[in-house]
Order: sequence, then C-alpha cells, then structure tokens
Amino acid sequence: MEETEELSEKKARIEKVEEPKTSKEEYSRRSGPAKRSWLSQFFAAVLVNALYEMKNYPVVLINTVLSPLSFLVLITFVSRGSLLGEAILGSFIMSMFSSGMSLQSDLSHLKNDFKLQDMVVSSPTPWQLYLLGMATSELVYSIPALAVLGVLAAIYVHLTPLAVLQFLAILGMMFVASIAVGYTFATFSSDIVQSFAYSRLLSTLFSTIPPVYYPITYIPLPFRYLAYLSPTTYAAALAQNVAGYLPLSSTAITVDWIVLFAVSVTLFVIASRKARWREV
Repeated sequence: MEETEELSEKKARIEKVEEPKTSKEEYSRRSGPAKRSWLSQFFAAVLVNALYEMKNYPVVLINTVLSPLSFLVLITFVSRGSLLGEAILGSFIMSMFSSGMSLQSDLSHLKNDFKLQDMVVSSPTPWQLYLLGMATSELVYSIPALAVLGVLAAIYVHLTPLAVLQFLAILGMMFVASIAVGYTFATFSSDIVQSFAYSRLLSTLFSTIPPVYYPITYIPLPFRYLAYLSPTTYAAALAQNVAGYLPLSSTAITVDWIVLFAVSVTLFVIASRKARWREV
C-alpha cells in the first residue's frame, strides 16, 4: 500500500514538472513577436519599399518625376499651350496609375528574390495589411512627382474646393484599381523580368494610349469607342469635367462615376479572390 502511494506521488511530481506553462505572462513572452502591432508592420513596409530606397538611391526619384512630366511637356508643346490644364490633370492620373502598377514589380522582386511573401505568409500578418503598407509606400515614393504637379495645378488649374474633393476621389479610385491589378499579377509572376514586362504593357495600355492628357473629343468618332475600354478614359473625362475643360451631361457624369467605381471594386474583389497569396 505504501509502495502504491509512493508511486502515485512520484507520478504526480513528474506530471507537474512536465506540465507546460500556460500563464498569461509566459504566453505573452513566447508570442511577443507574433503579436507585434499592425501599425509597426505597416510602417515597416513603407520603410523597406520606399524610404530606404529614396534615402540611399535618390537618383531613382528622377524617373518618378520625369515619367508624367514628359508627356505633359509634349502635349503642351504640340497644342501650343492650349491643353496645359488637361495635361496637368492627365499627369496626376498617370502618376497615380503608374504608382499602383509599380507595386507589381516591387512585390515580385521582394517575393522572388528575397522570399518576403513566404515570410509574411508564415507570420500573423494578413495579406490586406501587407498590401496596404506596400501600397502606401508607392504613394510615398511618388510624393516628389505629386508635389511638382501640385504646384503646377495651383498655378494653371483653378479648382473649387468641391472640385478638389471630386478630383481626389477620382485619383483614389484610379489608384485602388491599379493596386488591385498590380497585386494580382505580382502574386502570379515568377520572375522580375516578367513582372516588368507586364507592368510596362499595362501602363501603356491604360495611361498612354487612352485620352488621358487631352479630351476624348480629339479622337475621331469611329475610334472613340475603343477608348472607353480603359477605366482611365472615364477618370480623365471626369477630371476634365470638374476642372471645366470638358462639358458633360449629368447622365454622362453619372455613368462615368458608376463605371469608375464599379471597375475599382471589381478589380479589388478579383485581387482578393484570385491572387495567389500562398504558394500551392
């Protein structure tokens, strides 16, 4: 009987020693890195993808500024200054769309060369937060170009406070649409060269060929319908309308807003469902 009691006591002591610590303090200590604040993860994405490069390689900002301004100068010279206002608005749209498409190349580079996406997938960070941080970094990266365009707009384009809000909404939806496209293609891209090819092709199709820097009325009517295949056409028409450069009927304005909003939402839904977040 004494032997049985002694064995029971030994067993109880062993179980007590082997019992894992599940106290709040121990759990917090072990899972501290996993519970890192979302805000710090957000700023980490901005730091890695924008601030670091801007600080160490400032020459790359030249391309960011020259890309929209080159078309602005060209359109202004060809039109002898008559389309300066439209060209400034178009430069804003191109800059925002290009910023979103640049996300594709950056994500592909970080995913394939540094395996960052694999690390993020294995962490508690949701893809929405990862995408938000990277998208914000693209906006930060575009600040020099947007600042130059902002000065030009203040001098040559006179918008009312309501028109400014409408224009910002247009740019916001254009940025969301381009971010969705860039993110989706980045998750499927297997090489940075392939990603650059997609980025250049889509940027040309959506921001260079469509009437972004000039009114759509400059396109002959038989070919005008092709321009409506691009969402940037609706964005440019609305921007030119709020600035007073392109008169539109209330029906046309409503249709343009609906199309632009629907395209932005649809592309984002497609990105959330079809993008390859985890490798299979």
